[in-house]
Amino acid sequence: MPGAVTQDLVTTAAENTTSLVQSVDWLAIAPPVVVAAMALIVLVTDLFLPEHRKPLLGALTIGGLVAALALLVPLRAGDRSTFCLNEAATGSGAAGACSYTADHFALVIQALVLGGALLTALLSFGDTRKLPAGEFWFLLLSSASGAALLPAARDLATLVVALEVASLPAFALVGIKRGDRRSSEAALKFFLSSVVATAVMLLGVSFVYATTGTLHLTEIASRLDDVPGQLDTLAKAGVVLTLVGFAFKTAAAPFHFWVPDTYIGAPLPIAAYLSVVGKAVGFSGLILVTVIAFPAYADVWGPALAVLAALTMTVGNVAALRQNAGRARSAVRLLAWSSVGQAGYLLVPIAAAAYSSDEHIGSTVAYALMYAVVNLGAFAVAALVARTSPGNRLTDYRGLYATRPLAALAMAFFLLCLAGLPPGIIGLFAKVTVFSAAVDAGLGWLAVVMAVNVVIALYYYLRWTATLFRAPGGAPAEAVREETPAEGAVPAPTRHAVPASLTTAIALTAVAGVVLSGAPQTVLRFAAVNLF
Repeated sequence: MPGAVTQDLVTTAAENTTSLVQSVDWLAIAPPVVVAAMALIVLVTDLFLPEHRKPLLGALTIGGLVAALALLVPLRAGDRSTFCLNEAATGSGAAGACSYTADHFALVIQALVLGGALLTALLSFGDTRKLPAGEFWFLLLSSASGAALLPAARDLATLVVALEVASLPAFALVGIKRGDRRSSEAALKFFLSSVVATAVMLLGVSFVYATTGTLHLTEIASRLDDVPGQLDTLAKAGVVLTLVGFAFKTAAAPFHFWVPDTYIGAPLPIAAYLSVVGKAVGFSGLILVTVIAFPAYADVWGPALAVLAALTMTVGNVAALRQNAGRARSAVRLLAWSSVGQAGYLLVPIAAAAYSSDEHIGSTVAYALMYAVVNLGAFAVAALVARTSPGNRLTDYRGLYATRPLAALAMAFFLLCLAGLPPGIIGLFAKVTVFSAAVDAGLGWLAVVMAVNVVIALYYYLRWTATLFRAPGGAPAEAVREETPAEGAVPAPTRHAVPASLTTAIALTAVAGVVLSGAPQTVLRFAAVNLF
């Protein structure tokens, strides 16, 4: 009898051990793993490179991001999962709740964040002379690896870890300009606001775990459908606190106060990175917890997100409208407030998903793709202007068409896309899609608020666009271009050489914007997601 009992215990232990051993789908997790591995390679390589060979680190960074983007192609079917309960994931799917899922939603967001990181690297390449190159590229890759991991996360632990891996290096990137008081202040504000957001989010996650006893999003959804009455308040508190944490990350009002100072103090490429990749991370996490984990409490987060959307777009656009064109760094400050307003538009389809189905989530993804392309392009032109006008005032863009006509035309196109006006058809298409999501969900009041805010935004976008084509003395820009300097006149300032990588970034975003404006339905088709 003792021998039989021993044999049963051994058999049970073996079965339990087998259930814990998983076959990892390395292809599914390859994109974030490659970026993380490249970060370590850059960090080690930096130790052995002489100062004049430091640009090689930038080339390694760009190569690693391109390789990670290429690894998304074999995953385009979007049906791979790994780190699953009960049964290990196979190459073509998984049984049970999984912690990592490379579905269509995850792949689209990964393409967005890796593409955004690549364009950030192009903006930074050749312009890190005053920055510690090794640390800069390592931190950028580390943040990008967390950003690529987050949309595929399907449990709250992985979600929080990925969010912090994306955020922690960003603190250092914002304050990487040594000796710059403004940069240090921006990093401190960013750090404090993010720490508060993380603490609130972790408290919410702990409440949700206490209510459901699980961290997997799909398991949470099924258990929240039947919460005991005595735990209902705890569950609602967990949902609300988790949403507040993500509201900080997405810069939704009134949790947006860190955005303007952070963008102004950070290096310009990092401000561009935060405005696109940082937002993509926050919004993808918000989509995952609301649509997948908390559908049972849609009556709680739906109205809350609708109010946040209306407040965010109003605060952002009104603040952008009040910017002083002659103030130092007013161009970056306007883009910062504009990004807050755009965050309000991005929240609308998520709020609409609470009232209908998750098909409206595709509108948020489509809008995020449009916003990423044109906003990165606007920051690229801003980086170009900053090379000759470090103050980066809106007045510094006056007459840009006279000196750099192609850059001026590109900037005008980006601003018109953000405004939603032709020829920026992709911007108009994205706004109409978001507007339709609000109307279809019965949120007519939110659609009206959005329409009013679009009109407000038209003023400051068009004012900036008009500035590009004005001559410094008030004459038509074309006349200034053709004017021959008189004898004895003061010669025009010498044009500074522009790095090829910066020109490439402007060209890539402009071409992408033009192509998408020619076939805007492609974006919606590509961004169509179904999270169930």
